[in-house]
Amino acid sequence: MAVNTMINIQFMKAQHIEEILQIEFDAFTTPWTRNDFNSELANNNAIYIVTLENNNVIGYAGMWHVINEGHILNVAVKAENRKQGVGTLLISELINIAIEKEMIGLTLEVRESNTAALQLYQKFGFKAEGIRKRYYSDPSEDAVIMWKYLQQE
Repeated sequence: MAVNTMINIQFMKAQHIEEILQIEFDAFTTPWTRNDFNSELANNNAIYIVTLENNNVIGYAGMWHVINEGHILNVAVKAENRKQGVGTLLISELINIAIEKEMIGLTLEVRESNTAALQLYQKFGFKAEGIRKRYYSDPSEDAVIMWKYLQQE
């Protein structure tokens, strides 16, 4: 299914946090808190984006820009908007931002069992390059470390 043309992307603002928390609590067993997101907004290295449909947050993603690399920290889509291209839109925009900021690559960790996320990242050229043993808790699970190297034009 194609992405609805009424969806737009913008940088995360404090006004988005309430809706982001709802998505966060639905998507993750160890969700971030309001303070976590407020800290990210205050972090000069953090870049967070939201997808909005009719001014409602339906997805968000964030990364840290550290020296010349990006570390993707979270990507989540509202349950009823999954499998509609929103995650694809978010990852595509993070990659565009990384290229614009002349990053040489992007990295992330993902649960070994999260096949939907693994497939999404692989679609964009991310490759598994390692394992972090017992990285996740609740339940305990290894993380796949993935990298995408960016070619600057």
